[in-house]
Amino acid sequence: MAAHKEPNTRLRDALSATNWTYEALAFTVRRVAAENGETLRTNKSAVSHWIDGARPSGQVGHYIAEALSRRAGRPVTLTEIGFAAAEDSLAASVDPVLTATNLGRADVERRRFLAIAAFTTAGVAMPLSYEHEAASRLIRARSGTALVGEEEVDVVRQITAVFSAADERLGGGHGLTTVTAYLADTAAPMLRARFPSEQVRRQAFGAVAELAYLAGWKHHDLGQEGAAQHYYQVGYQLACEADPRGHAAWMMRALAHQALSLKQPHHCVALIENALARCLGYIDGQTEALLHITHARAYAATGEKSAAAKALLAAEDALAGHHEPQPSFSLVSGPAAGTVASHTARTLTDLADHAGTEQQHRAALIRWDSEKYKRVHMLTYADLGDSLAAQARADEAVAAWSQAMNLMEGMSSDRTRKAISSIRPSLAIYRRRGVPGATELERRAREALI
Repeated sequence: MAAHKEPNTRLRDALSATNWTYEALAFTVRRVAAENGETLRTNKSAVSHWIDGARPSGQVGHYIAEALSRRAGRPVTLTEIGFAAAEDSLAASVDPVLTATNLGRADVERRRFLAIAAFTTAGVAMPLSYEHEAASRLIRARSGTALVGEEEVDVVRQITAVFSAADERLGGGHGLTTVTAYLADTAAPMLRARFPSEQVRRQAFGAVAELAYLAGWKHHDLGQEGAAQHYYQVGYQLACEADPRGHAAWMMRALAHQALSLKQPHHCVALIENALARCLGYIDGQTEALLHITHARAYAATGEKSAAAKALLAAEDALAGHHEPQPSFSLVSGPAAGTVASHTARTLTDLADHAGTEQQHRAALIRWDSEKYKRVHMLTYADLGDSLAAQARADEAVAAWSQAMNLMEGMSSDRTRKAISSIRPSLAIYRRRGVPGATELERRAREALI
């Protein structure tokens, strides 16, 4: 253990508040470690060293926090006991319920460390090394005495559905603070309760995982990718408690989808292969199709054209061959047929098939309700314009981009702003060439981005 210059007064005060001896803390740390498959020889001398300023090695800091949490009857964080700066506290927690609470609270308080959090390619692969069983033991050990039933779970789902619908029409910036406050103050703490059955427990974790996904999606739409990745990761952890096959696989897709959107395909193929391996035979055909189409995008992004083509066919087969009800966790992305068409278009873009891209974007437009999915239509028209421009069909490109501009109005979404910003160089060329409508559209784009 490496020594610090200053005593750890935070740990000393936390221990004093629990009215525990050094020996009692050491005993409980050994017990928590044993529950997580690690044998420690921690004794009161080690506790004394920590209070003098030494840093515990490996996962011991987490075991100390857990020991104190059990004694205090509330979550005690690494930051609270002096073992992590506030900037590190979210990544450090191995308890997804605590992490979800901290994330939501950081959003509400507009904490800087969340605002500047960076997306990492290593973070995409988090599910591949996640130890679900150890985390599950920790979560169950922290269960309280309050009883939560199906009614409370249904309320979480209803609130998620309302804000998800608003998000599609008004953008990720609409209602973000409300969503994250509800996650931190009500939904995540609910998971500490007792449940009348294991089924209700799974439903509760699934509902909160969907709310965490929504928070991540809203951050993604605002261009706050580090924060989005944190929410997707905790959504995956919570989904493992609800359904380690289907729902967890879907959250793996969320992480891969974000990375592909950022043109960072590292780990995406492996992630989706793992997701498919765990969920095939346990999910409906529409959800399976959405996983296959993400697989195709990952292959195309890494230049594996043959594999991408096979995954595209697998998506089509899954969409056509199964008719089971689609679960709420994948319904959140909208009609599966529209999503498959949209992502087929993106796959074909990476494969430089612009005519095929155009065809799939047009197919997507007729499969999405234009009122309910306003942002999707806006982004699809922008992408359609790009595919038309790539085919030297300038007049049609300007018409498609004009439709996108019309739909952008009143929307709080960084993705829509980026889509409009990306067409400005082409519009400048079209204006100089005298393409009808290019000058007016260039003016509108410039004013929209002020």
